[in-house]
Amino acid sequence: MRKRVLLIEDNPENFFLMQYLLEKGGFQVMGADNGWLGIEMALFNIPDIILLDIQLPGMDGYTVMRRLRSTPELAKIPIVAVTSYAMAGNRELALQNGANGYIEKPIDPDAFTGQIEAFLNSSNTEVPK
Repeated sequence: MRKRVLLIEDNPENFFLMQYLLEKGGFQVMGADNGWLGIEMALFNIPDIILLDIQLPGMDGYTVMRRLRSTPELAKIPIVAVTSYAMAGNRELALQNGANGYIEKPIDPDAFTGQIEAFLNSSNTEVPK
């Protein structure tokens, strides 16, 4: 059975690139372009993993993470922040707010799907590089 990925990303170019790579890698991709919709989609279509941008309109990714973690049905789903927030401390802030892993944008198209597969198949709290 194909693993289901919920991709919460508001930038259409980033969304389509990640969607393409994930689908090519055998994943089923669901998408949301804002945090509210992402939370709703997660509740109704429990994914195997959530890939979450931090810079979202209306509700930032940190708030989305905290809400997902506070919902019993979603609390244990792995969340990976996929973000251009790459300053010192941003990775730690994402992990403190509920992310299990962190991938910096721009993503590496040659490594991206493998990173997600490795994350799903490991017990690490960080996405393998």
